[in-house]
Amino acid sequence: MPFLPLSPHRLRFGLLAAALAVLAGCTAPAPRAPEAPALPGAWTSPQPQGTATPELRAWWTYFHDPALDALVGEALERNLDLAIANRRLREARLQAGRAAVQFRPSFSAGARTLQDIAATDTYFHASIDMVWELGLFGAADGVREAAEAEVDASAADRQGTRVAVVADVVRNYLDLQAARRQLRLIDQLVQIDDRALQLAEVRRRTSTGNAEETAQARVRRAQALAARAVPEEARARAAQALSVLLGRMAPDPAWDATGPGEPPALAPFAFASLPADLLRTRPDVQAAEADMRKAAADLGLARSELFPRISIMGSLLYSYNLTRNRRTTSDNAPAIGPAIDIPLFDWGRRRMQVDARQEALEGAVLAYERAVRGAVAEAEGALAALAAQQGRADALAQAQPALAERVRAGRIQARLGLSSEYDILTAQRAALQGEAEWSTAQDARSLAFVALYKAMGGAPLPPAETAAAARSEPSRETP
Repeated sequence: MPFLPLSPHRLRFGLLAAALAVLAGCTAPAPRAPEAPALPGAWTSPQPQGTATPELRAWWTYFHDPALDALVGEALERNLDLAIANRRLREARLQAGRAAVQFRPSFSAGARTLQDIAATDTYFHASIDMVWELGLFGAADGVREAAEAEVDASAADRQGTRVAVVADVVRNYLDLQAARRQLRLIDQLVQIDDRALQLAEVRRRTSTGNAEETAQARVRRAQALAARAVPEEARARAAQALSVLLGRMAPDPAWDATGPGEPPALAPFAFASLPADLLRTRPDVQAAEADMRKAAADLGLARSELFPRISIMGSLLYSYNLTRNRRTTSDNAPAIGPAIDIPLFDWGRRRMQVDARQEALEGAVLAYERAVRGAVAEAEGALAALAAQQGRADALAQAQPALAERVRAGRIQARLGLSSEYDILTAQRAALQGEAEWSTAQDARSLAFVALYKAMGGAPLPPAETAAAARSEPSRETP
């Protein structure tokens, strides 16, 4: 079979293609981010013993309060911190798209006029230029992985904002309702103290009492009036914080239009999450993991700087002689070839950059371990607090029937003439104080419930990610 002779142009292009094929495999070893630290298999703190399991992505609905559900939905739509986080995530995604095309060929066009050295002819030059940086030795992979890690970190920060916003809305709503209930109980206590002061004055005038008894009644009434300051301040602070979370300029007057209801009826529930779940539900852990991956990618980029940087450059030039009104054929041939930047001596700058990136990676690994350990500690603390507040509420609940029975017995004795109205007021005052303590304990238990699901990273996923999470959820189940 006869062979066709190779022209010089074909030979050059063949050698260039072979060189590109060899260089395409030139990659530096990419650093790998360490694995997650070992987590305990179970919680050490007491866990709730119930049957129903609140949904992690909608845990606040376990309060069965439509008004609260509406406020959470409004906050997820109008909160300014969430809007800022969404913008930052979109920015990160656009930057990642920019990084994805960094190592693709880029083309530019230009045109100019110039004269020859003898200044006799004027030429018009038009050109199309191409530059293609190959991104060898791990440079392209490092840029891509760093951009992806930044997107993941921004997504985790956004989800962390959603977790904080939901928890803050629920907490401030509960604080607002708790303050209103405390004000209602204090007002009832003031009414009792007013009546007690009137009876003490009568007893003093009829010589059945003394001045000390009247003075004590005045002190109790003054203390009850002074006690209003704390819940009034708490109500105002909670209302203002809630309005900011909802993106409003002022609290809604309707929040005070109706009387406060009973403390949230938090039914017994089961807690099915495990410490290992924190790795996928805690946004701060996910953000720390993304930072660690970005540090590993930056280290790979720094290592790629130790190797030659190779680009393919080409141009197509068109020249026209404006003076003689004819085309010039000597400078219109295409040109293509490699551009190689070989690091020789830079006083150790590149090597120091590699060492600095290595230190940054090790610091990011430590930060990731700290985030994981902190997440476990926060969840354990929330479980312990919930158990403690549940025990406190249960103990105070047991005292309520006895206090109510004391009031009922006092009224029976008063009807039989065995005691006075003044004695009944004392029992009623003790019953109101006991009810206030029980209400406070129930509110503290509800806040502990909020802290627990905030510690677990409980919040709804963005709508675009909910379907993807639902598809991947079965793969996370353990037999």
